[in-house]
Amino acid sequence: MSVAGAAKPAKPSVWKAFTQPAAWTMFFFGFASGLPFLLVAGTLAYWLKENNIELKEITIIASAGMTYALKFLWAPLLDHTQLPLFSRLGQRRGWLLFAQLAVIAGLLGMSLVTPAQLGIFVVFTLVVAFFGATQDIAVDAYRIEIGPPAVQGALVATYSLGYRIALIVTGAFALFMADHMPWAAVYQVLAGLMLLPVVVTLLAREPDVIRKAPADWNEAMRVSIIEPFTDFFRRYGAQTALLTLAFILLFKIPEQALVGGIMSPFYLAMDFTKTQIGAITKIYGIWMGILGVFLGGMAIARWGVRRPLLASIVLCASCNLLYVWLIGHKGSLAALTLVISAENLTLGFLGTAAVAFLSALVNRQHTATQYALLSSMVNLPGKVLGVFAGGIVEATSYSTYFIIATLAVLPATFLFLYLWPRFRHIDVPPDR
Repeated sequence: MSVAGAAKPAKPSVWKAFTQPAAWTMFFFGFASGLPFLLVAGTLAYWLKENNIELKEITIIASAGMTYALKFLWAPLLDHTQLPLFSRLGQRRGWLLFAQLAVIAGLLGMSLVTPAQLGIFVVFTLVVAFFGATQDIAVDAYRIEIGPPAVQGALVATYSLGYRIALIVTGAFALFMADHMPWAAVYQVLAGLMLLPVVVTLLAREPDVIRKAPADWNEAMRVSIIEPFTDFFRRYGAQTALLTLAFILLFKIPEQALVGGIMSPFYLAMDFTKTQIGAITKIYGIWMGILGVFLGGMAIARWGVRRPLLASIVLCASCNLLYVWLIGHKGSLAALTLVISAENLTLGFLGTAAVAFLSALVNRQHTATQYALLSSMVNLPGKVLGVFAGGIVEATSYSTYFIIATLAVLPATFLFLYLWPRFRHIDVPPDR
């Protein structure tokens, strides 16, 4: 064998990426992250409604889920604070166990006081929401620190599978159970399911990251609040850092522009029934999304992050044009199924690639803080466009709006092509 042939690196193993112990640890952590989410939002609203709580109060209480959008505010605590007693498990597992036990306690509290004691019930709801978001911070940080960029696709895929199964359990199955038992008992059963991730947390391996302890209070404030920002610009340089942040703000606009309230009226305008919409977009679509997530994980394990990310950005945006095509096929379930298949497949693929990309950008000294900030930036501009979606459609048409949402991919695509050589390092396979 020639020297050149002997030196040729082996291709990354997709099988190895998905069978590593961390991948299935992330499955259970994904389930743990997904379980509290609907229990303080959509599913909770059914319980409140059956207790004759007024609609305006229901929407206010169910807005406890907004804590998930604000989690970056306390993310520095998880990077730079040790919890008494729990710290013996390590920085990440200690916070994970603490948050999981708090979620269990909050769910049990909700089940014991019930909406009959609304004030205390709301307090327990906020406990579940806050520590559910805290658990998300810890899980994201754990995932990033437990494996290099090349295996993040597999970790995100198994995490997403667990997360989506939890949404099905706390959404559809919770409603099924509520037809046969009191809501308090339903919440107790779901609290019991959180014990499985607790066991996994106790058995999981702590990431090998050594953090420098701050010398005093001033140093602690600098390291936890100022340093995560300055570190990003110091590592990438001002120009690359600013362009990267611009790309992060832009690349999901085509997806997020369709996430708001614009799609439900569109489906009804296309003469689909609510049953058809629910079955195809909310049940079938979920499983197509899971398939897309796993395809994204396989692509990243095989080719690194950059190429799957670029391909998924373009494909996901292009799928918006399928809605223009759907306008000419009103009421066709076959056409709707085709559109939802393509959209959710590419959305799942993009979601995996996006998480892997953001994970590769963070410094493991500030994992929780930097990832929470970057992930919050991703969805902001698209949600702003979604606010004005109705006005744009009324002033033009659905077709025009979908075309605008598609063309919005161009700035992000050009930016990423310009930044391409600067992120060569995130494609290095884990064994090199």
